[in-house]
Amino acid sequence: MKKTAIIPLRKNSKGIPGKNKKKMLGRPLFSWALTAAIFSELDEVYIFTDDEDIINYVNKEYFWSSKVKALLRNDENASDTASTESVLLEFTESLQNDFDILCLLQATSPMTTAQDINAALNEIIVNKKASALTVVNTHRFIWNSDGTPQNYDVFKRPRRQDFEGLLIENGAVYTTTKEAFLSSQNRVSGSIGLVKMPEESLVEIDSLADWEIVEGLLADHQKKKKVHQRIEYLVLDVDGVFTDGCVYYDAKGEMAKKFDMRDGMGLEIIRQNQVEVIVMTSENSELVAQRMKKLQIKHTFLGVKDKFSFLSQFLLDRNSSFGAVAYVGDDVNDLANICSVGWSFTPADATEIVKANADYILTNASGDGAIRETCEILLKYNKRYEGL
Repeated sequence: MKKTAIIPLRKNSKGIPGKNKKKMLGRPLFSWALTAAIFSELDEVYIFTDDEDIINYVNKEYFWSSKVKALLRNDENASDTASTESVLLEFTESLQNDFDILCLLQATSPMTTAQDINAALNEIIVNKKASALTVVNTHRFIWNSDGTPQNYDVFKRPRRQDFEGLLIENGAVYTTTKEAFLSSQNRVSGSIGLVKMPEESLVEIDSLADWEIVEGLLADHQKKKKVHQRIEYLVLDVDGVFTDGCVYYDAKGEMAKKFDMRDGMGLEIIRQNQVEVIVMTSENSELVAQRMKKLQIKHTFLGVKDKFSFLSQFLLDRNSSFGAVAYVGDDVNDLANICSVGWSFTPADATEIVKANADYILTNASGDGAIRETCEILLKYNKRYEGL
């Protein structure tokens, strides 16, 4: 049974210009739904967009996942007036209907998880529904425009704990069988299953105020999933962590970066204590590659823009989890990992938004012993797990 997902993206957005590419917790908005799809039971997931920059980004950044594909959609179906159903029809025709289950994922629902997607798929596979969608159980009192209550008696106002509330569509995940979709040409039809998601997933991103609310909720959502255990991996950014964030250039290009020798000794000591060191940077620098080779760090990954997805796959390949990771970062592209790993650290001179979300603000600055300080803290922390 072939399970295929589509994440439709438009280049233009009136409410928030460039919304799909705008960074939420340091990652393009669409990458949250895409990552959930990658680690779900879907067989393939398509980014369907009129934005060639996004297509190029997807092809370059997610090379490590055979599930991910990108397709260019027609301009006429990327207009303000085009319906989602018309986009789905264009998409399925381009695939020549080569799927058994179609899954529509919305990029504007960044709190969607792989578990939510799997639950929607199971409504069809296990519970034999023709389609399914995600909903939120809200306990708000709903009114009609004529001044009459819709879901409660004003003279018998129920307590929240006794109130069933209403189920509201949150627009995150829709699934349908091929037969149901081709027959109805609608995202849901026939017998419809419901999958509940947390109430905070109901917030829609239509303005910058909405964006700030959802970003805060997403950060809290990631932090609540943190698990504390023995640290097995230390993951490090480079610029602003290993270095002071400065790069020296000459006419030929990048010439020099400054590294602290004490950091190198700290990494050697922590490796001797069975903590594996991983370097992950968005830059593609030959100087960095040379320095990491000198430090004998075999897991050095250059040019990684979506560090959260890449780290997720790295840990999955090793049957490990974010709880086993300590992470040191200094800027917005580190935020998703900062909010998700077991222990997150940031140098004393990091950006304020990272300081606000990190578990631990180091006393040393970047390129001035921040990594050495982290190593010493982790050595003390891991001692509590000795002999267990």
